[in-house]
Amino acid sequence: MKTVLITGANKGIGLELSRQLARKGWYVFIGSRDVQKGREAVRRLKDEGLGNVQVVQLDVTDQRSVDAARLEIGSKTQVLDILINNAGINGIEFFGDRPVMHTALGTGVDKFKEVYEVNVFGVIRVTQTFVDLMRPSSEPRIVNVSSSQGSLTLHSDPTYKYYQHKGAVYQSSKAALNMYTIALAFELRDTNFKVNAVSPPSTATDFNHHLGTSTVETAAQQILKYTLIGNDGPTGKFFCEDNNPETGEIPW
Repeated sequence: MKTVLITGANKGIGLELSRQLARKGWYVFIGSRDVQKGREAVRRLKDEGLGNVQVVQLDVTDQRSVDAARLEIGSKTQVLDILINNAGINGIEFFGDRPVMHTALGTGVDKFKEVYEVNVFGVIRVTQTFVDLMRPSSEPRIVNVSSSQGSLTLHSDPTYKYYQHKGAVYQSSKAALNMYTIALAFELRDTNFKVNAVSPPSTATDFNHHLGTSTVETAAQQILKYTLIGNDGPTGKFFCEDNNPETGEIPW
C-alpha cells in the first residue's frame, strides 16, 4: 500500500485530501498540530469506513515535533511516496466578516515572521526531514499547496482581475514558497521526484472564515490531479485551474 503524509490534515482541504486518498487505497498519515483534533479527524474517517488512516502529531513550526513525526512514520513504513505540504496560515485578523489586510508599510516584522514560520520555514523543515524516507519510492511526489496570490507575474499586471487584492504578508510568503518549490524541483531534476506548487480555488474553510466560493471536495480534486502523476509528468511547475482552466499552469 502506498503512503502519503499530509500536513495540517485534521480539517478543511487537508482532511478532504486525506479522505479522497484513503478512498483510493492509500495509507494516509494525517499530520495535525493538535493531536486530539487529529484523532477526531481519524475517527470521522473511520466512521466512513476508511481504516487506512493514522494521526501523527506534527507541528511544522517545531523541529522536535517534525523529527518525532519522522521517527513515528519511519517505524510504520520504509517508504513515503507522497508529501503534501498543506499546513498554512494567513495571519489575517477579522472584524466581523471583514478581513484587515496586511500592508507593506503598516505591518510589523513580527507578523511576517509568524506567517513565514508556517508557510515557508515549516515546508522546508518537513521536506528536508522526510526526503530520505521518500527516496526509495518509485514515484515520489512533493506538492506544496500554494496560492495564485503568490504569483509575481499576475499581481504585477494591472489588468489582472485580482490586481487590487494585495496582502503583503500572505502573498509574499507564498511567493517565497514558490521559489523554494522551483529550487527543490531543480535539485531533484535527475530523479523520479516530481515537485510542484498547486493553488486550489478560493475554498470555504476556517482559513478564510468560510468566505471562499468553492468546496473542499473541488479543492482536493484539483490538488490531487497534479499529485497523482506518472514519472512522465511535470515538475517545477505552478498550477491553478481557476486562473487557467485549459492547462492549469500559471506564471510564477
